[in-house]
Amino acid sequence: MRVITGSARGRSLKELEGLETRPTTSRVKEGLFSALQFDIEGRQVLDLFAGTGQLGIECLSRGASGAVFVDQRKDAAAVIRENLRRTGLQDRGQVVQGDALAFLERAGQGFDLVFLDPPYASGLRELALERLTRPGFDILNPYGIIVTEHPADQTPPALPPSYRLQRTYRYGKIAVTLFRRNGGEINEAAEVPPPAGR
Repeated sequence: MRVITGSARGRSLKELEGLETRPTTSRVKEGLFSALQFDIEGRQVLDLFAGTGQLGIECLSRGASGAVFVDQRKDAAAVIRENLRRTGLQDRGQVVQGDALAFLERAGQGFDLVFLDPPYASGLRELALERLTRPGFDILNPYGIIVTEHPADQTPPALPPSYRLQRTYRYGKIAVTLFRRNGGEINEAAEVPPPAGR
């Protein structure tokens, strides 16, 4: 498992032992970051259920201004810290060992990009999406993106009108869906501007 590109390009990342954590595959990761390449630089990133932290670390390597990594497991938090050290990105990464849903309630800051990849059968994806997108809950900045990985045969959930399903990418049995928040809660029909550089 390596960083694809950016300041830490080619650096190897430590993996978690056992089957409890399911790392994003190289194919999915490459496709995902091809889709996100213009939405990373200078952005604030939240990597929930972070596992090894590889998604948030990839963002930091590509110029994200900061990333918060949240995982309940003590060994996962230790691996993320080690991977930040290996890539020299620890100055822009914050690791939180704790419950992801509880973190959302007390975060107190806005993010531009949120990665959401809990265990598929846990039901946590739906709970986290519900909390992230409820009216008046502004953890995701205007035009911010939620990225969620899920089984390809699973239909993406309907979100409030202030969020748009941008696209679903399928890679065999795995799919990644991107949701983008509109520019404001009042004008729910506002068009989402194209990312810079396209």
